Amino acid sequence: MTRKLMLSACALAVCSLAAQAQTQTQADDTGTQAADAGGTEKIVVTAKRAQRVSKGATGLPMEIKDTPQSISTIERQDIEDFGATGSNDALRLGTGINVEQYETNRVGYNSRGFDIQLTQIDGIGMSNEWGVVVGQQDSYLFERIELIRGANGLLTGVGNASGTINYVRKRPKNEDGGEASVTWGPQGSNRLALDYNKVLAEDGSWAGRLVVAREDKDSYLRGLRDLRNTVYGVVDGQIGEHGMLTFGFSHQRSNQDSPMWGSLTLNYISGGQAEFDRSSSTSQDWTYWDTRTNNAFVEYRHELAPDWEAKFTYNHRRSWEDTALVYAYSLTGGLNDDNTGLVAWPYSSHGVTSNSLFDASVSGEFDAFGRRHSLIAGISRSRQKSDVDAQGFGDAYLNAPLPAFPYGGDVYGEPEWTGVASTTSGEQTLTRLYAASRLALTDRLKAIVGVNAIRLQREGASRYGNSGTNGVSYPDTEETSPYVGLTYDITPAVLGYVSYSTIFLNQDQTDYDNVYLDPMKGVNAEAGAKAEWLDRKLLTTFAVFTAEEKGLATYAGTNPDTGSYWYVPKDVKSRGFEAEATGRVGADSRITLGFTRLKLTGPDGKDTSLWVPRTTVNFRFDTRVAQLPQLRLGVGGRWQSDVSNAAQTMEQGAYLLANAFAAYEWNERTTVRLNVDNVTDKKYINGLSNGAIYGAPRQVSLTVNYKL
Repeated sequence: MTRKLMLSACALAVCSLAAQAQTQTQADDTGTQAADAGGTEKIVVTAKRAQRVSKGATGLPMEIKDTPQSISTIERQDIEDFGATGSNDALRLGTGINVEQYETNRVGYNSRGFDIQLTQIDGIGMSNEWGVVVGQQDSYLFERIELIRGANGLLTGVGNASGTINYVRKRPKNEDGGEASVTWGPQGSNRLALDYNKVLAEDGSWAGRLVVAREDKDSYLRGLRDLRNTVYGVVDGQIGEHGMLTFGFSHQRSNQDSPMWGSLTLNYISGGQAEFDRSSSTSQDWTYWDTRTNNAFVEYRHELAPDWEAKFTYNHRRSWEDTALVYAYSLTGGLNDDNTGLVAWPYSSHGVTSNSLFDASVSGEFDAFGRRHSLIAGISRSRQKSDVDAQGFGDAYLNAPLPAFPYGGDVYGEPEWTGVASTTSGEQTLTRLYAASRLALTDRLKAIVGVNAIRLQREGASRYGNSGTNGVSYPDTEETSPYVGLTYDITPAVLGYVSYSTIFLNQDQTDYDNVYLDPMKGVNAEAGAKAEWLDRKLLTTFAVFTAEEKGLATYAGTNPDTGSYWYVPKDVKSRGFEAEATGRVGADSRITLGFTRLKLTGPDGKDTSLWVPRTTVNFRFDTRVAQLPQLRLGVGGRWQSDVSNAAQTMEQGAYLLANAFAAYEWNERTTVRLNVDNVTDKKYINGLSNGAIYGAPRQVSLTVNYKL
């Protein structure tokens, strides 16, 4: 009954929006106008192209200061200055997010103690049930990356209390020009990149942009090599007097030789933690992990009235994975004192995943009760399908003993693959109806209210789960989630806010008897203050938060009869506070300083998930040298408190990583930049959530950038 009421309410909102748009009088568009051959005027898209804004955490076009959630932005300038060419590297610059690199090609992100399971591009996306990300996207594709912390149910209808990563793609600009760059890095690495924009029509109504990057990168890890090629093209322009069409396509091919599947075993059976060289790897010379991804999108916006817009978006993503891997692990739970005890498990597969998403919405502003309000309502439907074929091999290759670690890349030969031994496939469809509104209750007090009504249908196997082989059907899920927030302008520069949302997430994990766990449910609340300083050039945010996830799937062990992982539902509570200051502190200086303090407890009230650092500090600062205006200097980094993993008896003490750069403008077109990562050459473990890999030592790279 509740679902029907919510669906009816959302449908009524859509109808109300359409009626509101029809009754408003047409006004002159704010964009540039040009006379055509017949003497009539047509609206061209140049102003709209320049005025694009992100819709942040609510789907509504609001400033970060006015949004009742914590939002951090990693700008294009920061990504370039610190040489963060991959998405994982770029995300390490963000406040309140931890990048858990437990393998060379797979990574997990967490925020506020929970896995981030929602990634968006341009504000639309689909949940990632397991929070596992394969490979890195090339960060050169994006204008900026937004980190929206806290509940994300308003964005997708499903989600948890961690946050959302929103990648904002580069779009065409209003002028011709671009840049080309070349980078020389450590271990003989090199990178070439091109970004060029072209106005395609004399009146500026159509423009296109091409982005190309090629990175050939060796590693400090034994045998590891990454080759990544990326190309992205996008065109947008005017359709009639009130329409705007955008379409684009990207292709990325990533080939990784000698990757690590799984991570290092660092614990001894007799007790204590092993210490190896940072280059140590479990990989073999014949192993590889190759991925290809095609992503195409079409977006159409239509102006219904001066303050109302309809938007239709279709996005299709298809990816392929080809692997030949070896997993090194211990049957006894750790290393012997002489560093023996590891055995090998080979694996080869071919996988295909496709994802299609359609979203239609109407948004705009309206007058009621003597005040101005905004509203968005829409419907979306996404469908994801995955198929994986795994190869068979002879029994002699399974659990074959390996030499004492660390060993070389030629100690375990590639098996003779015997053809497809198993096939897993899965499919899920998410349909949602949503609405959100920002209501001006008084001149200072604003309310943001929203609701999602979703239906989630799944069958077969999840991307990394055990389902699909037990004959148990996955029940369809119907759920309604509300969101409410209040903001109050204490002064024109200072705003206080509170927000509350229920959270809900289906779970693919199964219990000991191979039966699906019930969906996770919970609540998320946040309160804080945001203030602008120095003529709005500096923004500070302080937030306190609490979240409780009930019935969260927690790893419990391996079923000896089936060999499958099994999980138990547990209640986990997260609470803490965050602070961030970001912006300009002078005409030539920029700063970002973020602080997160966190407490995570299980159902018994004791600390849990100890691999999540309880305290983190992120910082970035750059300035132009007054005595030499062509020179900019910058430093950035991250400090985190100690972490541990009791199940694998591993720990990593608190540590600081610092990176620095110096950029010199040789002339008006050419800039030379020197980057030094891990300035102090600190030895550390990247993350302990699923294993361990040592982080990179001090590395130096040189980039030459030329404006076209």
